[in-house]
Amino acid sequence: MYINSSLKKYLNDLAAKLPAPGGGSAAALTASLGAALISMVANFTVGKPRYAKYEKEIKEILEKSEKLRGEFSNLIDLDVEAYKSKNVRDALDVSFMVARLCFEGIRLCPSLIKKGNINLISDVAVAAILLESAFASAYFNVEINLKSLADKKLAKAIRKELVQKEKTIKRIRLQTEEKVGKIIRG
Repeated sequence: MYINSSLKKYLNDLAAKLPAPGGGSAAALTASLGAALISMVANFTVGKPRYAKYEKEIKEILEKSEKLRGEFSNLIDLDVEAYKSKNVRDALDVSFMVARLCFEGIRLCPSLIKKGNINLISDVAVAAILLESAFASAYFNVEINLKSLADKKLAKAIRKELVQKEKTIKRIRLQTEEKVGKIIRG
């Protein structure tokens, strides 16, 4: 649907008076941008003699970030489909998955600060910011859908998981910004 369309079409539809795409797919798109930046940093690190001792780890990060980017990209369209079907559980599942995957993605950033190509260090910070933003956006979509969920025990478990992940994500983003800021400013 959108993943194979132009960005212009997606943004025009997002801005239009249409039921979808909306905040859920925008969260997935934002997350895919964060994952893509992690991949870019890894791609500019792999094969550089200066980073040879980290080659194996950077290749693993690249593999993970590319997998995440693909999953986020799929979730852009899955969110639109879930919203159009008016199935609250599907919409909840998509947003919850975006949030969980953002947690996995942001955890790749700290290693890149130390082991990634120094010339792209600011992109590591941008990736962390985008992933935190996407997580927060997905979290809001989860919350609104939890209101309609009949299974209150499941709703409580989902909220508990997201509260815990939110603390870690905020900590990683803040530490990433601080470390990158110190490196950039010298």
